[in-house]
Amino acid sequence: MFGISPLGWIHTIGSLPAIPVALYMFARHGRIVPRSPLGVVYFVSMLIGAVTVFLVAHQLVSFVIGAVTILLLLAGYGIERILGPARVAGYIETVCLSLSAFLLMLPTVTEILRRVPDGHPLVTDLKSPLLLGAQGSLLVILVVGLTAQIVYLARRGRVAANW
Repeated sequence: MFGISPLGWIHTIGSLPAIPVALYMFARHGRIVPRSPLGVVYFVSMLIGAVTVFLVAHQLVSFVIGAVTILLLLAGYGIERILGPARVAGYIETVCLSLSAFLLMLPTVTEILRRVPDGHPLVTDLKSPLLLGAQGSLLVILVVGLTAQIVYLARRGRVAANW
């Protein structure tokens, strides 16, 4: 079904929980919260997806996205251990984990448009206006979202400094 191999299904199903978890945390907290139960689900699910991409991918860009995603996850989840609760750690954590969510959604949207409906996908060409528009929309969401997160962190830091 959808031209996905059994290993491809493991990759897809393994990484799938990260999508609703990330959306929930963005809506509820404005960011991915690594030190929470849902943060653990996000990390494990993203790691499954990023590691298994090396087993199912056929294009260099997929390997690059997988490697960068792993690096972003490790940086986002580990920066506070390295820097402690320093203000800059919050910025790095937020940026890294937001970028990891973007790198999750970019291939997800691309693959959905290239596989659905089964046998007659919406997109057959990587230069399709529909695909490029969807990818461009994700980029706009990333830029606007990261800007809002950084502004929020900066304001929160100023308020805390004034106490």
